[in-house]
Amino acid sequence: MSGRPCRWLLRGTLAAAALLRPERRARPLAAVRPAARSRSPVPGFLGALKMEITEMTGVSLKRGSLAVEDNDSLAPAEEAKRQKVSEGWLTKGQDGMENNSPPRCENVPALPEAVSAGKSKRNSDARLQEEEEEEEDGLSEEGEEEEEAESFADMMKHGLTELDVGITKFVSSHQGFSGILKESLCFLFVRYSDFVVHEIGKDGRISHLNDLSVPVDEEDPPEDLFTVLTAEEKQRLEELQLFKNKETSVAIEVVEDTKEKRTVIHQAIKSLFPGLETKTEDREGKKYIVAYHAAGKKALANPRKHSWPKSRGSYCHFVLYKENKDTMDAINVLSKYLRVKPNIFSYMGTKDKRAITVQEIAVLKITAQRLAHLNKCLMNFKLGNFSYQKNPLKLGELQGNHFTVVLRNITGTDDQVEQAMNSLKEIGFINYYGMQRFGTTAVPTYQVGRAILQNSWAEVMDLILKPRSGAEKGYLVKCREEWAKTRDPAAALRKLPVKRCVEGQLLRGLSKYGMKNIVSAFGIIPRNNRLMYIHSYQSYVWNNMVSKRIEEYGLTPVPGDLVLKGATATYIEEEDVNNYSIHDVVMPLPGFEVIYPKHKISDAYREMLTADNLDIDNMRHKIRDYSLSGAYRKIIIRPQNVSWEVVAYDDPKIPLFNTDVDNLEGKPPPVFASEGKYRALKMDFSLPPSTYATMAIREVLKMDTSIKNQTQLNTTWLR
Repeated sequence: MSGRPCRWLLRGTLAAAALLRPERRARPLAAVRPAARSRSPVPGFLGALKMEITEMTGVSLKRGSLAVEDNDSLAPAEEAKRQKVSEGWLTKGQDGMENNSPPRCENVPALPEAVSAGKSKRNSDARLQEEEEEEEDGLSEEGEEEEEAESFADMMKHGLTELDVGITKFVSSHQGFSGILKESLCFLFVRYSDFVVHEIGKDGRISHLNDLSVPVDEEDPPEDLFTVLTAEEKQRLEELQLFKNKETSVAIEVVEDTKEKRTVIHQAIKSLFPGLETKTEDREGKKYIVAYHAAGKKALANPRKHSWPKSRGSYCHFVLYKENKDTMDAINVLSKYLRVKPNIFSYMGTKDKRAITVQEIAVLKITAQRLAHLNKCLMNFKLGNFSYQKNPLKLGELQGNHFTVVLRNITGTDDQVEQAMNSLKEIGFINYYGMQRFGTTAVPTYQVGRAILQNSWAEVMDLILKPRSGAEKGYLVKCREEWAKTRDPAAALRKLPVKRCVEGQLLRGLSKYGMKNIVSAFGIIPRNNRLMYIHSYQSYVWNNMVSKRIEEYGLTPVPGDLVLKGATATYIEEEDVNNYSIHDVVMPLPGFEVIYPKHKISDAYREMLTADNLDIDNMRHKIRDYSLSGAYRKIIIRPQNVSWEVVAYDDPKIPLFNTDVDNLEGKPPPVFASEGKYRALKMDFSLPPSTYATMAIREVLKMDTSIKNQTQLNTTWLR
């Protein structure tokens, strides 16, 4: 097959795959099964590795776009206290440090950021705010996904490889083999059920969705509350609540005029539409319930206090099961249906989109009854295990994540699999920051971070906004082209239908503060998204340095290595070497509150930062937010609760294990063939928050996990 027909085939099949994504099909969650590819798996084919389940912890729910604000970002003083021991296994209060690439326009937009009043010849702040309100429902997914499908493979040709970000070493000696993670063909027909993540809570228990019942509570409103209002009435009330029209009140006629009926209508409006109050009026001999604003816009983020029983905990905790949605995306959906602000939700860590994930969520003064009602109207979600608690959840409280991963169509022999998994269990893997830490486009996030640390603000602006190699979504390409042509931020901003991405936020800042005040313009981006860039640079340095450390000294502790005693790093002395193992050794992320090893790797740190025009002895920045205190990270992680099984199967479409929802529905576990056409490796393991499952899988398979490499392998196979 020639290159051109292959390209057409790739585009066509990618577009077809987009049409099959679960969130695009109107069917109940119980029926959701990600589509399987129609042809048999190809023996030996190196499938695309899953983008990591990011465990971003450490900040508020407000975010820029992507999934959330960079949750590993903390104020320098707090960061120094909380990140020092962030890589220890099951240490209380640790903060996960995984980030995806910075919020981009192709990702789910976040909460609208308040726009200060100011004048603009082309675009007033009021108009910008109106545009953002209109974006609440996001772009048409159909158009976005088709465009994404057409351009993704081309975009990845210009992406990063593991070598580019310092990921070069393995710790095990077994022979690698191939397998397909989340069965895919050129990223098609992704089987999300092949990658399942269960959160490990602060009590050490793995979160499971296994109970959909609602706690019995005499204070709960009647079930009629959800059906007493018509769809039209709900629409008018929602528009009133959100100040989307000029009405100051909405009147609803009471057709069956009884006290009981009026009471239910009052309860329904107050419960379903926080911020509205009601009263009964007589108009021309008819009874009406009139809804009106009582506390203004603030009421949306502060559910009414007077209607919540004092004897009940203020927070409803529940387990959220979701498919193909990141945590903030899911919370935005829940808040929309509940008609509340997303910042009344709390959680211990965020989970990635491309997986099935199970985690605990808490929400302020929303009843379990009302939450359970969402199970009837939402796809790809299930809510259960409800309980009322006095306190919210806090980012960083989780102890880790438990992964269940299926590698389909493996080529390794039973002996190879046994060696690989025993090595993972006994030795572990290099605790590299995974590829998603550095972005997926031709401009890596660590380059932006380096420019910030260098105080090169024109370069920061240029790196974020300039045209770049590789295909992107059409509107983003047009935005970059407009910027390159006119350097007019307002004109470029108008090319973006979604403005709550990093490009849109920076352009809005430039429109507001002018081209001579890039620092203030950049500052309009949510803090944690800004800090994500410099944390990416820290990760880039760390990856390179740990590769040098392993190349130079192998997998044994040596004098001058660092270990943690409590939160304090100390050197290993000659006489103490035998008291430590490689699993005790940590290496620093560069900063002003860390020490460096007392051997050759210390010089390597200095040389690398000097080459980047940075002073390792002065990591404080003129702007406090960008001062790096540093942290310590274990160089080898040994997973806990490791188990595995090689199973045979004939039908590539069948699921190879039950999810929580399958178990709730009473589905029998899959039955495997004794001598099947294909073999799969089913792996279970637990990891602390600050680690990447893709790096564990990389160690097992001995393969490059970068999307660029996987795309090249896949498109080569198509030819």
